[in-house]
Formats: sequence, C-alpha cells, structure tokens
Amino acid sequence: MNRQDKGAIIQDLSEKFANNPFFYITDASGMTVATTNKLRRLCFERGIEYKVVKNTLIEKALETLDTDYTPFKESVLTGFSGIMFHPESGKDAAKLIKDFLKENKDSILLKGASIDAELFIGHDQLDMLASLKSKAELIGDVIMLLQSPAKTVIGGLQSGGNKLAGILKTLSEKEAA
Repeated sequence: MNRQDKGAIIQDLSEKFANNPFFYITDASGMTVATTNKLRRLCFERGIEYKVVKNTLIEKALETLDTDYTPFKESVLTGFSGIMFHPESGKDAAKLIKDFLKENKDSILLKGASIDAELFIGHDQLDMLASLKSKAELIGDVIMLLQSPAKTVIGGLQSGGNKLAGILKTLSEKEAA
C-alpha cells in the first residue's frame, strides 16, 4: 500500500469518526473466514458498518479529531482491529457483539468503544454498553415522567365527578322516597 492509499484511508476514517459519534473497536483475530462472513452479514442486516483497518491508520485518523484518544493508543490499538460504526445508536453494536457471542463463543472481543466522545475500554464494558438508552428513549422517559402528575390530577377530577354525581342521585332518590 503506497502513501496515497494510506492517506485516502486515513481521510475516510477521519470523516467516519467525525460523522459517527458511536464506534466500537473489536478484536476478531480468532475467527475463521466463515465466522467473519457471518459477522459481516449480521452487521449489514442491522445497519452497522464493519471495517478491518491497521492500527496505525486508526491512530492517525483519531489524531485528527478534537477528542483525546490517547488511552486507546495504549491498550486498544494493538493486534487485529475491526471497527464498527453506527450513526444513530450507541448500543446497537454492543447488542450485536453480545448476540454474536451467543452463537460463536470466544470469537470476537470488544477492545474499546467511543460513545459521544466518552471512552470505554475492555470487553468487561460490553454489558453496560448494551444496556445504554438511546437519546430517543431518554426523551420518552422524561416526557412520561412529566405527564404522570397531570394524568393523576385528571384521573382524580374525573373520578371525583363520578362520585359527586352518584351522591346527588342517591340524595335525590331519598328525597323522592
């Protein structure tokens, strides 16, 4: 690979890192070709882009960004590295890795992830990353919490009106009798 090719790959990676706030760096070195093809197919089906890139090129692309990715240089950018990009969700790639590991034990390891410029290093972070809520889910939770008191007040007013009507009816029937 000549210098121009490397420059083009670094430029492409820099743009992907800048445009995708969620990316995962994995180690899939122990996988066979068939297992790798399964992983790529699963990524495609779930809208996740998966690329295998040299660590030095990843490092140079990360240097072009504003976030400090120095911890990645020390522990993540070693050995075989594959990158998973998802433009909308920080947990979809983690869920994909967990699902893939159910069928293919010890095939892929999470080396590190960047979720909205927050760094997560190590495979032990996988469960926590898979349980993250998306921005839309968090907004939905806040709206539900804000609506809850209003629904309680409206329910109380409606049930109070029904009780009042029942009392008036009972009193009118007593007077008539």
